[in-house]
Amino acid sequence: MAAVRPPCLFMGTMSSADDPHPPRHGAFFGRRKGHPLRAHQASLMQTLLPRLALDLTAPAPADLSVLFSHPTEQLRLEIGFGGGEHLAAQASAHPEVGFIGCEPFVNGMAKMLAAIEEHGLQNIRLHFGDAVELLDWLPHGALTRVDILYPDPWPKRRHWKRRLLQDATIAALGRVLRQGGAVHFATDWADYAAWTLERFLRAPAFVWTAERAADWREPWPDYVTTRYEAKAKREGRMSNYFVFRRV
Repeated sequence: MAAVRPPCLFMGTMSSADDPHPPRHGAFFGRRKGHPLRAHQASLMQTLLPRLALDLTAPAPADLSVLFSHPTEQLRLEIGFGGGEHLAAQASAHPEVGFIGCEPFVNGMAKMLAAIEEHGLQNIRLHFGDAVELLDWLPHGALTRVDILYPDPWPKRRHWKRRLLQDATIAALGRVLRQGGAVHFATDWADYAAWTLERFLRAPAFVWTAERAADWREPWPDYVTTRYEAKAKREGRMSNYFVFRRV
């Protein structure tokens, strides 16, 4: 069945020809640190993070499974894991899968490290920095899935160039995903949902998997709710859940 398009998402959407800004590439926008870290969190940043952090100054190994202490059947990436609830839950539920978590914010990284320590997770590696540089480092076809949950929507028009999902980023995702892999994306901003859908629909490496309205109105089966999503629901914002398959 051909993919369906939700008309409401496209009301007022700006076309790429109207965008006055150049595409985002290799730049991080926003604060890297919020409230002060607790003493143990600060300690984990100094002790545990160096053991789990990817070294992007060296070429990526051809087989990324060597990054993990146990054999991995698949490799997944979560970009911008926030407080880490989703990433920690997925890593705990799928010990046979290797996970890479990418987060530029100090407080989010510290929370993720605390969760890794608390639950004894052995199948997570981390990148404390911008997702674009990580995508550039990853080998072709290395990943089976990428999760991008509630990225900063940069709602003001003059800031749209700062959005993570630009044509160049989507092309990079297509390069690092193997055939049959998928990008899972969620947002509570209708404008960003329309922006993202428009760009994936014109990307030759991807197809949108939705066949009916429930496919984007309801999360995918293994989805784990985050604190941010719970807050959005309390404030009356409806989320959209998109899955784009690598062809």
